[in-house]
Amino acid sequence: MIARLAGQLLQRSPEAIVVDLQGVGYQVFVPLSTFYQLPREGERVALHIHTHVREDALQLYGFLTEEERQAFQLLIGISGIGPRLALNVLSGTTVDELAKAIADQDVRRLSAVPGIGRKTAERIFVELKDKIGAGWLGPGRPGSEARGGPDPLTRDVLSALVTLGYRRVQAEAALEEARRGVATPTVEVLLRAALRILSRS
Repeated sequence: MIARLAGQLLQRSPEAIVVDLQGVGYQVFVPLSTFYQLPREGERVALHIHTHVREDALQLYGFLTEEERQAFQLLIGISGIGPRLALNVLSGTTVDELAKAIADQDVRRLSAVPGIGRKTAERIFVELKDKIGAGWLGPGRPGSEARGGPDPLTRDVLSALVTLGYRRVQAEAALEEARRGVATPTVEVLLRAALRILSRS
């Protein structure tokens, strides 16, 4: 099974990307949360991969963070939720928001995701309510307040940079410089600015 894929980003679209690894192009389906943080075509990308095997196909699903992949794997373990619907969930909500919705049993929040109705939302609550308290914790989730750490924006950009292969010290320095040159910081804007800075070194 493929668990990680690193190579040149050949093509990108909101639904799927193509990663070139030693002359072989791998099609990888990604959620919008990953798509918005991807580098430009031609640049290097590294993804955490879930390999989904069916009788008639082998499909790759990629995520910039291990946290997203774990959430995806938990979702597809629920009866009635396949890979495409799990991608919809992660495209319509962050992992933090998903965990909070599960903890709060917020039917309205999950039902806003295309393909998720009330019954499916309730099934997610039943299946995952205990798992979010058993190691699947992060900022914004139950039990996470005591952990402290960087703000969510900083954490997401650093996580993406480390996933792309940069050392944390390098990533932190580049992010600090990028922040000084950005008027309205978002994950995508800061990530691109940091990658430009790192490419000069």
